[in-house]
Amino acid sequence: MKVHAIETGKVEVVERQRRGEGSGTRRRLNTLLDKNWTEPLPIYAWAIEHPEGLIVVDTGENAGVMQPGYFPRWHPYYRRSVRFSVQPEQEIGPALRRAVLDPNDVRWVVLTHLHTDHAGGLSYFPKAEVLVTATEVEIGSGFMGKVRGYIPHRLPSWFRPTPIEFRDQPLGPFRESLPLTEAGDVRIIPTPGHTPGHVSVALEDGDQLVVFAGDATYSQQLLLEQAVDGVAPDEQVARQTLARLLELVRERPTVYLPTHDSEAERRLANRTPVHSPGAGS
Repeated sequence: MKVHAIETGKVEVVERQRRGEGSGTRRRLNTLLDKNWTEPLPIYAWAIEHPEGLIVVDTGENAGVMQPGYFPRWHPYYRRSVRFSVQPEQEIGPALRRAVLDPNDVRWVVLTHLHTDHAGGLSYFPKAEVLVTATEVEIGSGFMGKVRGYIPHRLPSWFRPTPIEFRDQPLGPFRESLPLTEAGDVRIIPTPGHTPGHVSVALEDGDQLVVFAGDATYSQQLLLEQAVDGVAPDEQVARQTLARLLELVRERPTVYLPTHDSEAERRLANRTPVHSPGAGS
């Protein structure tokens, strides 16, 4: 099954966002006050050419983030802790067309969560069924959604997603999942932590799993270290998710693909599972 890694620009965040320090409110405050920046990180979206239809996991960012006033000016996170670099030709629509894929042919869009660098390219998919958890929609809406770091006023006016409702269908240590395809080879699994309604997508590809992990961690190495990020609202929930993900990748060969991992595209191309020589970070 062909899978495309689509880089929709770059983002820099502070180091303590990638790897949190401290607990509770102190953890998030440490992130906000950090002055040490990461290198420019990729913003990946993923396209799966499936026999049942084209699937997109996350939609990356759009070039609007480069314009003054795109983000709430009063929000300290956008003023202190994140920097974007996105050009119009890097958006997911043009990128799909360069891969000879038509955005209008996309059947499903699965959003791991509603942060702008995952939902910023939604405008290209008005014909697709968009899936996201009801929890994510609830916490990301209205003024309080903006306080929590979402920008709901930038979502398309037609945005009426299908809520992800998990079933009693285990996948390894995950007790629930939602099969997306009739074949059951693409499943959505609950991975709360980075946000309360965060999900990941697991693709059965031969004897391997390919896990599109969103921001469950910022890199594969941080999964192996079980490092919770600096913005997760509930550290205990995040740790439980990381423990399940680690158990999953130990049970079977798994290609693990976080959104902002610079090595993810190489691992996808080589189908390099987590626990193998050359797996990298």
